[in-house]
Amino acid sequence: MPSGKVKWYDTDKGFGFLTRDDGGEVFVHSSALPGGVTALKQGQRVEFGVIEGRRGQQALQVRVIDTPPSVERTLAKAKRKKPDQLAEMTEDLIKLLDHVGDAYKRGKYPSGAEAKKIATVLRAVADDIEL
Repeated sequence: MPSGKVKWYDTDKGFGFLTRDDGGEVFVHSSALPGGVTALKQGQRVEFGVIEGRRGQQALQVRVIDTPPSVERTLAKAKRKKPDQLAEMTEDLIKLLDHVGDAYKRGKYPSGAEAKKIATVLRAVADDIEL
């Protein structure tokens, strides 16, 4: 099944064009979109069947592979923690790292379970900061 990205799509007109990964463009009509999908966003990755129409290649049975980066950023911002929550998490992380640093100064490594918890907390905080 061919794949590509949405070059542009006009919701009001109900059609647009896809750019194939292997080159070329394909017309896409709203009737080819999956149920529940009313529009495509520029840059969105899709898979689709192709049929030769009167005016060239036309997409059939479009399947959305992922959302465009702009939509992902919007969703990420909606999930972002509030600054006061992040401040509290940062303070807790500093205490945790101080404890680990003291252990290292004494020549000790954290236990396996403790190391795993520390790594999990670091990743979670990093993910929240990165949003």
